[in-house]
Amino acid sequence: MKTTDYMKQLNNMNAAQLAEELVSAKKELFNLRFQNATNQLQNTSRIQEVRRNIARIQTLIRAKAE
Repeated sequence: MKTTDYMKQLNNMNAAQLAEELVSAKKELFNLRFQNATNQLQNTSRIQEVRRNIARIQTLIRAKAE
């Protein structure tokens, strides 16, 4: 998914949905790190992408809290 499409999707979510998305992204990051440690991860750039998505979600949560 392109970044702009992902950001549009996140902007349409409320705070509770963003929190759920954050939890699932953190779980995905944990699984990717685990796969990387056991040499089972094929696409290592996915780790960086998920980290950036987590930062995007956290930014939107803070912005909507104000």
